[in-house]
Amino acid sequence: MLAIVLATVMIAPAASSSAVSSGLRGKVTLAPSKPVCTEDESCSKPAPGVLLTFRREGRTAATVTTTPAATFRVLLPPGPYTVVAPRYRVGSGVTPRVVRVPRGRIARVDLEIDTGIQ
Repeated sequence: MLAIVLATVMIAPAASSSAVSSGLRGKVTLAPSKPVCTEDESCSKPAPGVLLTFRREGRTAATVTTTPAATFRVLLPPGPYTVVAPRYRVGSGVTPRVVRVPRGRIARVDLEIDTGIQ
């Protein structure tokens, strides 16, 4: 009996570690971040605390909020998703608007949110 329990405990971690997740990770910036930009300073800034919504076939698949460092990580099944930042309705929205999650890995995609400042 003890041998069966030990064998189960030894096998279980190996099975879970072989499962590979898919999803996205990246950094989010706001642009433009001010009405007037100059050549010597960036016109974008990091976007901490921003809610991102990932939709597929008209349904919300996941939501995630960016970290204080303006990064995000979300696990999603492979395929295309539309990404929006509901708080930012002015401007052209999130770029890229459609992102693709690859099979079996976490891909990097950096997002930019148009603030609508002109």
